[in-house]
Amino acid sequence: MIQIAYILAATVRAILVVLQLLMLGRAVISWLPIEEDSPVENFLFGVTEPFIVPARALCDRFGWFEGLPIDMPFFLTFILLSVLTAVL
Repeated sequence: MIQIAYILAATVRAILVVLQLLMLGRAVISWLPIEEDSPVENFLFGVTEPFIVPARALCDRFGWFEGLPIDMPFFLTFILLSVLTAVL
């Protein structure tokens, strides 16, 4: 039973690390002057956006971080994923 829990935790940790890398890629690609409809950008936004949407909705609902030049929901999601990875 302990082995199953270890395998499950390792799998979830690996998925979280991959998601963090994809989010890092999304951040880097947003700074580069590439065309808007590139397949890489579409892939990165398509994979990472579902994880950012809850934080974005929460921030919008309460009016948090309005007017900041930084995408705070993205940053909060990345921090949450980092904490979850460290806990596992």
